[in-house]
Amino acid sequence: MAASVSPPPEPSSLLGLAPVVPVVVLEDAADAVPLARALVAGGLPVVELTLRTPAGVEAIRAVAAEVPEAVVGAGTVLTPAQAEEAVDAGARFLVSPGWTDRLLAAMRGCGVPVLPGVSTASEVVALLERGVTEMKFFPAEAAGGIPYLKSLASPLPQARFCPTGGIDEARAPGYLALPNVGCVGGTWMVPGDALAAQDWPRVQRLAEGAAALGG
Repeated sequence: MAASVSPPPEPSSLLGLAPVVPVVVLEDAADAVPLARALVAGGLPVVELTLRTPAGVEAIRAVAAEVPEAVVGAGTVLTPAQAEEAVDAGARFLVSPGWTDRLLAAMRGCGVPVLPGVSTASEVVALLERGVTEMKFFPAEAAGGIPYLKSLASPLPQARFCPTGGIDEARAPGYLALPNVGCVGGTWMVPGDALAAQDWPRVQRLAEGAAALGG
């Protein structure tokens, strides 16, 4: 009988678990488990399953139940109800593209790590005032990319980021070299054609390449 796999400990921070967080949009929740297994096997244990489709919550539920070695979370959280539903389904972290006080309070009230989205220095300062030091920088490339984040490091050294949006395998190392970046979010290891073909070996190979970016 195979030994059971113990789930990883609850993360207090998302930014040190893996250099790259796959940002996944699934149309069919049945693909979630084999996809998560391929990503974990490739060295990417943190998986952000977005709530952009109706399959999102069920995908999170399936991965939480069947892939205990994965740290699965919910992305594109836009409402307090979505935050609660995702955590009830087993999400171990929450990511939003932006934030309001109401949404931030609801996300933090769920008891899991959160990455609220920012794209300006004022938004960063506002989150620091509220005791949040880890944030999603989105949309990274459109909002100023590496030069913008580099310019924030000196005046706002306590803020750390997971940039997401327009980042590919070629751009990721430049972001990861910044002192205020803990990881990046991306989709290049979960291309649409691989998902459509259920080509999990290809996903694993792409994940292995992404995991290697961490040095």
